[in-house]
Amino acid sequence: MGSVGYWQNAVMSETTSSNHYVAVIGGATAGAEVASRLADRGIQVAVFEQNARPFGKIEDGLPRWHEGLRQKEYEAIRQKLSKPGVEYIPKTEIGRDVDWNELVESWGFSCVVLANGAWKDRPLPVENADQFIGRGLVYQNPYVIAFNHAEDPNYNGERFEILNGSLVVGGGLASIDVAKIVTLSNTRSELAARGIEVTTTELEVKGIPKILAAHDLTWEELGIEDCTIYYRRAEEDMPLVAIPDDAPPERVEKIKKSRRTMLDKAMQKFHIRVEPLSAPDELLIENDRVIGMRFRRTRIEDGRVKMTDETFERRGPVVISAIGSIPQSIEGIAMKGELFDFSDWTYGRLEDFPTVFSVGNVVTGKGNIVASRKHASKVSQEAIEAYLGVAEGSGSPAAESLTADASQAAEQIGDHVDRQAPLNKATRAGLEAKIKERQGSVGYSGALQAWLDQAGPPC
Repeated sequence: MGSVGYWQNAVMSETTSSNHYVAVIGGATAGAEVASRLADRGIQVAVFEQNARPFGKIEDGLPRWHEGLRQKEYEAIRQKLSKPGVEYIPKTEIGRDVDWNELVESWGFSCVVLANGAWKDRPLPVENADQFIGRGLVYQNPYVIAFNHAEDPNYNGERFEILNGSLVVGGGLASIDVAKIVTLSNTRSELAARGIEVTTTELEVKGIPKILAAHDLTWEELGIEDCTIYYRRAEEDMPLVAIPDDAPPERVEKIKKSRRTMLDKAMQKFHIRVEPLSAPDELLIENDRVIGMRFRRTRIEDGRVKMTDETFERRGPVVISAIGSIPQSIEGIAMKGELFDFSDWTYGRLEDFPTVFSVGNVVTGKGNIVASRKHASKVSQEAIEAYLGVAEGSGSPAAESLTADASQAAEQIGDHVDRQAPLNKATRAGLEAKIKERQGSVGYSGALQAWLDQAGPPC
């Protein structure tokens, strides 16, 4: 929409929406899209973001070689959150800094939108696993964050040594990301030891075999192992491309073949392997530290994973669990298993909070930027190939599924808000005072770009 169209829309909405205020929890891809769409309707929006910067998993969950996608999304989010009518509230985690029930019931918002994504790692399904975190067991989210900030001298979070022979447990795009981090990082280190300097991005774009061939080296000469992903299903079941619920058998087979082709390309280009039909069974422990994993062979019957009596062991310096991400629980919201207990999964409605909507990965329980809900536009095979780094030519995938998802939800939310009675002056004044108070408490002046400049450049 051009600037004229925007102002026309805002003026047209003046009588119906200007006296409404919506809270959006999460400022990244989905949250910024919802905020932008609502602002275009003339609805005031307050975006609560747990971090200083609003870039979410674009910054901290997407491996740093995705430079094109990263910069594109940074700019898109900046523009959306800079629109008139959008207030940004950084360093504010709902449930910790602001009580959930108070936000929904007392602040005065017309409605609340959960767009806070999936940041918590799904627990490794092995007895007593989490007591070995930091002692040979690592989870994917902090591992990728540390990788992204490895060259940031101001980063004060957890750091990890990227070790040859690491075992990866998973099966989706996140597990492939982790395996690529292992092989790309170790390749770069071995090349540097030989006086050959290459960037991680160059390795990812060109692929390890091409870089080695250019320097008359072989993989075997480097002494690095292919990083293996242990997956409980068959290779063609890896969810690299979604299978629609109503897909006929021939379409299902075609998609599975595409998955296999993409995986083969990734395996060759980045020296990763997949050990299918292998479910984690038990951590191997020596001297109170993880030294590997015992796996149990599985078989697939009628689409379900069945455990067999056969087991095998693999040893390595670290086990990295990359089996998925789930939303962080918020005190006051009922859970159903690992997800919020939604009464309506299309728009993420909560039975106890009729003014609450949800959008993006907080609904799906997926943490990858290319995940989408069933009703959203599906990510194309070309976009997934680009994400994996195995597409012909260069290019980056867009976060189109989350954006399409959020924009569709924003229209539904906007219609809901327009049907509500407008806020009275006292409620609105009290709400605005609370927003300003919270912004002031974290040192935010109200100028987004100045705040981002102060916070430092994103990785």
